[in-house]
Amino acid sequence: MTPNARAAALMTLGMAAFACEDALLKLLSRGISIGQLLLMIGFAGMVVFGAWVARSAEGLRWRDLLHRGVLLRNLSEAICGVCFLTALSVGDLSIASAILQALPLLMTLGAALVLGEPVGWRRWSSIIVGLIGVMMIVRPGTDAFQPGSVLALVAVVALAVRDLVTRQLPARIGSGLLTASAFGSMSVAGAVLVLIGGQNMVMPNPVEAGMMAVSLGFGLLGYMTMVIATRIGEIGAIAPFRYSRLVFAIILGVLVFAERPDGWTLAGAAIIAFAGGYAMWREARLRRRPRRAPASSLTRPG
Repeated sequence: MTPNARAAALMTLGMAAFACEDALLKLLSRGISIGQLLLMIGFAGMVVFGAWVARSAEGLRWRDLLHRGVLLRNLSEAICGVCFLTALSVGDLSIASAILQALPLLMTLGAALVLGEPVGWRRWSSIIVGLIGVMMIVRPGTDAFQPGSVLALVAVVALAVRDLVTRQLPARIGSGLLTASAFGSMSVAGAVLVLIGGQNMVMPNPVEAGMMAVSLGFGLLGYMTMVIATRIGEIGAIAPFRYSRLVFAIILGVLVFAERPDGWTLAGAAIIAFAGGYAMWREARLRRRPRRAPASSLTRPG
């Protein structure tokens, strides 16, 4: 297999793992509060990644956690965790997952509006088309509207802020520390929901404890395979395979939760996947262009 083929297979495996993680969290939310789930899973993830970072060459640099960019990133991660997990608990898995796929489009939009990066008419068009796809899924003011869709949208915006901030962080701050601190921020958010929101703490039964452990395992598997895939493959080649998460989520939604996505939802999801995949492919192509033709000053971004 070529490096791109291996990367595509790993990315697909990672997206399947993330979809399974979401399905398990949705099942767990039926008997355990959102706050407790975030508290327990976030704490476990922080411990696992923290131990890994401590034993790696990167090491734990506690002072980096006080960097204002890291603080903003962790706040965005906490908001995303609360909103997306709540969206899963009150709405359809397939709808929440479809809205989540708008992240690359919001990243492109944020890079243009906040970071001042040049974005040409092609990517602007993909953003507009993708947002139309989102509205086809959400459909505010109709009987098909789900309140959880708004929470999923807030979660995507929080993820976009997180990723934009990450691009501006100093190179000395490693990804392992960022991941461990992100899990920690979700744990803190869960504790706040439990204490201030009046959410009850319950003792998970053996089945629920096992589901939590498996959910965390799926999350770690998804993270590791995604990182490896982005390191060994070209972004433009593996970008479309990120949207396999949506396919797995729809299948799990139908089989596990008896969801029945209508034609508008499926069409909107397809439009988001197409627009987002094109935006990622276009950005990867533009990043390669200076290396291919460094002397050209007439090429416009697209």
